[in-house]
Amino acid sequence: MTEQPDGDVYQWYQRGLALLADGHPGAAATLLAHAVAAEPASRSLLEALARAQYDVGQYQEAMITFGRVITLNPTDDYAQFGLGLAASRAGALDRAVEHLALAVAMRPDAGHYARALRGVRARRGAIGR
Repeated sequence: MTEQPDGDVYQWYQRGLALLADGHPGAAATLLAHAVAAEPASRSLLEALARAQYDVGQYQEAMITFGRVITLNPTDDYAQFGLGLAASRAGALDRAVEHLALAVAMRPDAGHYARALRGVRARRGAIGR
């Protein structure tokens, strides 16, 4: 990591979320990585970092970070969903199906979870699985 940014962890988190919202996931990921280094067990920091990593196309890193959220809270449906999407983008379709199915089981009312699961299952079927 580079030089520590100005402010405290909460300010880094707020700026990171603002950067994500403004379409700057690379800058957000850099800033949020500092926050996670300072508070590695913060689920909100980890989730924000994973979202930034996903948005910038760092799918392997996003998988690891969403996995850390799941380790802290296995019933976090959004982290299961995020890990599933990142795994899908990384080409790990079996892992994607596993985590998307868990997200759907936890939140059957979330239509976007079910649509993502159907899409990954269709992709996996199309390649002969």
